[in-house]
Amino acid sequence: MNFQNNLAFAQGLDQADPLARFREMFYFPNQNNEPFIYLCGNSLGLQPKSAREVLDVQLSNWQNLAVEGWFEGERPWMFYHKALKELIAPIVGARIQEVCPMNTLTVNLHLLMVSFYKPDAKRFKIIMEAGAFPSDQYAIESQVRFHGYDPAEAIIEVAPKAGAFNLETSDILQAIADNRDELALVLFGGVNYFTGQWYDMPAITKAGHEAGAVVGFDLAHAAGNVPLELHDWDVDFACWCSYKYQNSGPGGISAIFVHEKHFGDETLNRFAGWWGYHEEQRFKMEKGFVPEAGADGWQVSCTQVMPMALYHASLQIFKQAGFMKPLREKSEKLTAYLMYLIAEVNIALGYEQYKVITPSKPTERGSQVSIIAKENGKAIFNELVAKHVLGDWREPNVIRLSPVPLYNSFEDVFKTGALLLQVCQSK
Repeated sequence: MNFQNNLAFAQGLDQADPLARFREMFYFPNQNNEPFIYLCGNSLGLQPKSAREVLDVQLSNWQNLAVEGWFEGERPWMFYHKALKELIAPIVGARIQEVCPMNTLTVNLHLLMVSFYKPDAKRFKIIMEAGAFPSDQYAIESQVRFHGYDPAEAIIEVAPKAGAFNLETSDILQAIADNRDELALVLFGGVNYFTGQWYDMPAITKAGHEAGAVVGFDLAHAAGNVPLELHDWDVDFACWCSYKYQNSGPGGISAIFVHEKHFGDETLNRFAGWWGYHEEQRFKMEKGFVPEAGADGWQVSCTQVMPMALYHASLQIFKQAGFMKPLREKSEKLTAYLMYLIAEVNIALGYEQYKVITPSKPTERGSQVSIIAKENGKAIFNELVAKHVLGDWREPNVIRLSPVPLYNSFEDVFKTGALLLQVCQSK
């Protein structure tokens, strides 16, 4: 598409946007009665207007049914997670029995590593991306130590080449091949939180399996952001939070994926809990853990009804939007337009004030554009916030801007580009 750097062009794109109506389904933060241009969905998604309604329904159930709410009402709490599973599966490309909403992200990462990281004297190493989000770093490090290994020896971090910001897929595959005889697990993020790079998940999965390793992903910045086909890609396991691109609220519930090929594997370890016990026999309270079929068998604690209700509100909007295909089409245009406008800002300034470190190829990025502000970065970010553009600051000099297709417009993106120029000129 041939973009234009003017408001009329951006408004024309919005008028032709089949997803434009979904913007009205969300609340935007405001300051002094002026709404923000919100470009921080990669950190915390906006509140759906339906969230209060679905939460009120569950509060009423609690008020009127009390403990009987587990078995009575329109959606008894005992089985509430099943309504979410039907909506989660299309977002991550899974079969319904392969997904389950439960716990929070790092808890789920630990629970899945209990099952799928099974080191021995020969195979004990884990490959991950360098500079992964700290929760991944800490979880993996602690799991390695728990099994009696030295993280410095057991964890292999694949880093970009000198001077680069993004990983080459060939370097990831080479690292897997180089360590194939000692590799127990490949555990990557789906989309890098810092740069917005979307890793080649099918290629990584295939290479990991060819090396004899298990392959899992942390999809915190990928689920609800990019199209995923976890089942068809033969991914072994994955987990994600739901409060970023999936708008389930701060600290919202997480979810897991376990490929169905593992359901009959009785050699897998797991930390069991009552809620993962075989559903039809659960209330017999008998000794000896018998897991429920599918991903539900990895549950530990009972259904978190209120967080699930908030997640359910957002998932129903995804369904109305047609799930990931139309969202992805708009996402690619939004990020491409933002990159174009940033280039226009640099041209107007006469120097490269903003360096985009997010991949330019649509197939290699999520709905995020990360830029290095070469001068006065934090001051520029603060000025953007003062002018009602809310992105995300990452030390030492990176501004992350995330135009989310469910609720951001092309006009949002145009105005952000104009402010990036205006702020620099004023400085």
